[in-house]
Amino acid sequence: MRQRVLRNRGVRDVGTLSLLLACVCPLCCRASWMWMGVTSVGGAEELGCAALPPQQLFLLPAVQAGARLAVAECQRQFRRERWNCPTGDRAPVFGYELTSGTKETAFIYAVMAAGLVHAITRACSHGNATACGCGLPEGGWQWGGCSDHVQDGTWFSRKFTDNAVKNTSRTRGGFTPLTVNRHNSEVGRQAISGTMALQCRCHGASGSCAVKTCWKSMAAFERIGAYLKERYERAVQVYRPRRKTRTSVDQQQLVYFNKSPSYCLEDRGRGLAGTRGRSCSRTSAGADGCNLLCCGRGYDTRVARRVRRCGCRFVWCCHVRCSRCESVNRIHTCK
Repeated sequence: MRQRVLRNRGVRDVGTLSLLLACVCPLCCRASWMWMGVTSVGGAEELGCAALPPQQLFLLPAVQAGARLAVAECQRQFRRERWNCPTGDRAPVFGYELTSGTKETAFIYAVMAAGLVHAITRACSHGNATACGCGLPEGGWQWGGCSDHVQDGTWFSRKFTDNAVKNTSRTRGGFTPLTVNRHNSEVGRQAISGTMALQCRCHGASGSCAVKTCWKSMAAFERIGAYLKERYERAVQVYRPRRKTRTSVDQQQLVYFNKSPSYCLEDRGRGLAGTRGRSCSRTSAGADGCNLLCCGRGYDTRVARRVRRCGCRFVWCCHVRCSRCESVNRIHTCK
């Protein structure tokens, strides 16, 4: 159904789209598509896909935008915690955590899939992608607006990251790394549609609202990131097929195999940066507090002085006179 709809909207053959998917997937290029979220690459040549004609690369900018959106949101959500969604110069992005099977891995797959849906859908709604359009108007009002058509973005995300394999969002019993990653990706995709909101605009004389235009819009990605962070906090540990324990999980739950490491110490082999040198709060009792973030190693304190212009006022005529203010801040960093 979805393939037929896309074809009718301008893609003559799904094979064309598949070539694009293969072009930027890890099997074709040197790095995972997630790498596009931390690089300034702007075209197919940098990804090793120069053999494809330009007309087949219409969604590539949206794919890169989705990766950047997801990486930035991951770092925003975890900026105060021991694991702060680091991205280094070496592929794959996120290092060991991309394949560790922990709660952090679950969040990565969810937020990356959500970022892809969000960016593709936005490109469709803004008319930047010829293969899709806006959503059909909802019933209940005289005029229907152009809703964000998340179905196209969701379909593309599944095709792109899951290789069009059957949806595995509801699974019982033994899990495999592949089904866990797909399940978590699906949680991220469904977060987009689950957080959409109805917006309306009134039309009529003197604001009478005799006619109303309504449409559904995606939430800001910050809200989607917060939604997924809540799912991260409530993630469920599942077991591999060799275990006898059978686990039933909801389609909105993130799942993981392995307990997370402490993330306290640097381990270059596993891509863990540790917390040494990270800024912490001496007064906070949360994850960013010096006691927790520094893993009990203690912290160093330095004084930073800042001089700025303040109390500026206009003096007739004709200049501005300002005072000189100095502020002193104590910055704490983990040992």
